[in-house]
Parts: sequence; structure tokens; C-alpha cells
Amino acid sequence: MLTSLYVRQFAVVEEAEVAFGPGLTVVSGETGAGKSLLVDALMLLAGARADSGMVRAGSDRAELAAEFDLAGLPEATEWLRQQELDDGETCQLRRVIRTEGSSRGWINGRPASLAQMSALAALIVEIHGQHEHQALLSRQHQMALLDAYAGNESLQAAVRDTARAWRDAVARIRTLSGGDDREHQIDLLSHEVAELDRWALAPAALEDLEAQHRRLANAGRLAEGANGVVEMLDGESEFAIGRALLRAHAELSRLAELDATLAPTLDLLDSAQIQVGEAVDGLSRYAQDVELDPERLAEVDTHLTHLHDLSRRYRLPIEELTAKAEELRERLAELEGAGDALERLGIERDRLRVTYDTAATALSAARADAASRLGTAVAGLMGELGMAGGRLEVALEPADGTDPDPDPLGRERCELLVSANPGQPPRPLRKVASGGELARISLAIEVATLGNDNIGCMIFDEVDTGIGGAVAEVVGQKLRALGERVQVMCVTHLPQVAAQGHSHLKVAKESDGEATRTRIHALDAAGRRDELSRMLGGVEITKETRAHAKKMLDRAQG
Repeated sequence: MLTSLYVRQFAVVEEAEVAFGPGLTVVSGETGAGKSLLVDALMLLAGARADSGMVRAGSDRAELAAEFDLAGLPEATEWLRQQELDDGETCQLRRVIRTEGSSRGWINGRPASLAQMSALAALIVEIHGQHEHQALLSRQHQMALLDAYAGNESLQAAVRDTARAWRDAVARIRTLSGGDDREHQIDLLSHEVAELDRWALAPAALEDLEAQHRRLANAGRLAEGANGVVEMLDGESEFAIGRALLRAHAELSRLAELDATLAPTLDLLDSAQIQVGEAVDGLSRYAQDVELDPERLAEVDTHLTHLHDLSRRYRLPIEELTAKAEELRERLAELEGAGDALERLGIERDRLRVTYDTAATALSAARADAASRLGTAVAGLMGELGMAGGRLEVALEPADGTDPDPDPLGRERCELLVSANPGQPPRPLRKVASGGELARISLAIEVATLGNDNIGCMIFDEVDTGIGGAVAEVVGQKLRALGERVQVMCVTHLPQVAAQGHSHLKVAKESDGEATRTRIHALDAAGRRDELSRMLGGVEITKETRAHAKKMLDRAQG
């Protein structure tokens, strides 16, 4: 449900924020006041193309924002979760349009593309009267509407789940059988497993191999360096650390004879001499033991080369090659022992096909029955809405293509065909040219299905174009009835429709001689009576006009 709409520097609106409640909200105002700006703002938030002409003169950008309550809209909530745009049970759409023509959009404060905004809007709001934003023009939506009208949820689930299970079984059979080259796959997997078993190493063994490679590749440098350090510690040079320590020890010994407090420091020099001696012995042995083994170096180098080649081939880090070997070993075992599994899967596939045929036949029958009932119901409503003799046919056609595989959507597709006038052949709803007729046909369909398409908010823009009198009152009554089930907003110029609203917004244009602004007001009871009087009486509003407006409003609200 739409809970609020905020617009700033948009067309002739300087700034406005409108709160919406449940039921039917009607929007009225003088011609040219900008009644449809609310609809235009919602269309832009639903991903419509924007241009710089929508920015109020003198401003650098227009800002639009709408907040929706998603309670009762699980599809929208799930879509947001999948896109990682969810934020509890509410949702905010925001869009900024700049004077140079660029625009940016946000969903729940996070940047979003227009495609994302359009996809989300299709799940929470319907805008009737504009071809490009009417969900009813989509054949997929028409099928969903028919299934909702028929109450086919359980049959749909059975068809969808069985078709998917059948496809999973077929895919499993194809994998296990290896298609036309099972033996080739077994040979290939055997070779790959053997190769990985030969070269792949566990992390600890790999670390040891790399350490060996560094040691062998640098054996000469290591021996030379160790001998150099030995020379620094205990060489013939007078600057060798061992000789320096010996001289220091002799001098400190003489000093300690004069002052006994130097004895601990002398002990430290004794320890230093011992540790330097041990270091010299260790480095000497290391320099003698360093392997200069070209053959072993070549073996280690070859092993690492194979590991890097396998890493590139499988696009995996070297450390994960052992896990890849286990994965391929499992696939090889499946293919080698696939006989029993293939037999079981074949039986399961055939069982699922029989189950699908039964469920799809039941769904087709339910759709055919509902199509007839829906067509009759909508045709009756079309007559009440000023299209006497008009009719709606729900055509069910076989699914596209000749693919015999089970289809998750069922065996047929839906197309709504409409004839607005007697003698005219029915045509697809998406090709109906008259905006007013299209809006009233959409209203008839929505009333007949009572909002079964699970949309939280429906917008009807100028649904009453070209009608008046009793038909206008019926349109208002139908909108009010629809508003009892879902939230409805209707832009209207007819008092018969406006009187039926649960709430009423008035759009008025104001000017101070220098600038023109559009204001949007929520009307109280007295304000509604005055607005209905204006809509009824035109230029001069008489006492009789006011009385007529009050009576019309009391009757509609009663």
C-alpha cells in the first residue's frame, strides 16, 4: 500500500507531501491544475523515462519519493530480499531528475537501476490508463490474473513442482549417462584423477615442497653466505666478533679484579663467547651439509610446474587441487556405476511425467472454466460502465513451440481479447487504442477479479473520460467496491466518482503574479462538499448546487 508521496520542484509543484490511507482516494481539481502530476510522479518512480522538462523552472533538479507498506505483498518482499535491497516491511522509492536530463534512482536508500525500480513497481502498484505502465497488458500478468480468479494456486504448484522435478531427473540421467560419449568421459575423468593424484599435494606437503625448492635453488648462495658469516664471527681478521669478544673479556677481567661489581657483566661476556662459538659450529656444519643436488632440484621444479599447469587448467588455487581430485573421483564413480541409478531415475522420470499430465490436464480444465466465467462477468460490468454490447474473451492458446517436455507454467498461455462496441471483433487488450476505454475495461477486469492479482495499490488516471450521469456513478461505485479490497487512487473530473471516495485530494493552481504553484490539499467534509459543488456547478455555485453536492456526498458515503 502507498503510504506517502513526496515531490519537490516537479513541474509546477514547488514542494508537496501527501499521505495516503486505505480505500479509495479521489483526486480532483480545475482543468490544467495538475491533477495527473501525482500519477506522473508514481510513473517516474516506476521507471518511466524522464526528461528535463519535468524539472520546475528555475530549479536544478526535481526530487520524487514514495513509501510503501509491503504487508501482504510477499512477492515484493522476496524480490527485495533477493536483490539485497530489503529493509523490513516498508519500502521507499526515490528518484532525482536533473535539468540536463540525467536521473538517478534509489530503493531503500541504495542506488538502483531503472530496470530494478520498474521490476519492483510492477509488484506493488498498477497504473491504469497509460499503456506502457499497465500490468494488464502483459500476457504473463493476464495468466496470473486468470489463475488467481480461478483459485488455481494448488494446481499451479503441482504443475510447476512436477515439471521442475521431471527436468531435474532428466538432467541427472543425462549427466550419469554421459550423453553420447559416456566412455570418453570415463576415460577423460580417469586420466584427470590419475594426474591429480600424482601431482596434487595436501597443504602441509605443498608447503614442504615449496621450501625444498627455495633451498635447492639457492644452495650455492646459502653455503657461501653461511661461510661468510662464520668468517665474520670467527675469522682471522682483527675485526672478527670472536677476537673482539676475547679482547673485551681480557680487559674486563682485569677491571673486575679492581671492582667486583663488574663480575656479572663479565659472566655475560662469557655467555656471549659460548653462544658465538655455538653459532660458528652450527653455521660451519650447515655450509658443509647444504645440498648441491641438481637432479633433485629438477624433480621439485617439474612437480611445481605441473601444479601450476593444473591450477591454470582448473582455474583453482594450487591448494584446492586435492579437493578437485575428490570431486572428479566422485563423478567417475557415478559414471562407472551408473547402471542402477539410471534405471531408478528412468522409473522416476516416467512417474513424474504421468503425474504432470494429470496435474496439467486438471489445470487446463480449471482455466477453461474460469475463462468462461471471467469473460461473462467482465462483459456485464462493461455494460454498466458505458460500453453496452462490449465483451471480453479469455483466449487460451497452446504454449509456444512443439517441445513435448513438461512446462512449469502449464500447457497453455492466456490472451485477453476485448470488443468495446457491438459488431467489432475482439482484439488483444494490449492493442485497444482508446485510453478511456482501456481504463474502464481494466476497471471492469479488476472489479470482476476483486484485486486477486495481489497488487497493493491501483491507480486509475481519468478512468471516467467520455462518460457521465448514471454511468459515472456506477464507475464510482465500482471503484469504491474495489477500494474495499485494495488501495485505489483515481484522478477524476466527475462529481459522481469523486463522491464515492473514502478520502479526497484537491489539486489547485495558485499564482502571486510572478510564479505559479500547484498545491495539494486533503479535504475535510466541508471541503469535499465545496469541491463537489464546484464540479457540479461550474462558474456560479448556487445554494441548490451546494445542497445537491451534500446530498450526493451523503448518499455515496452512506
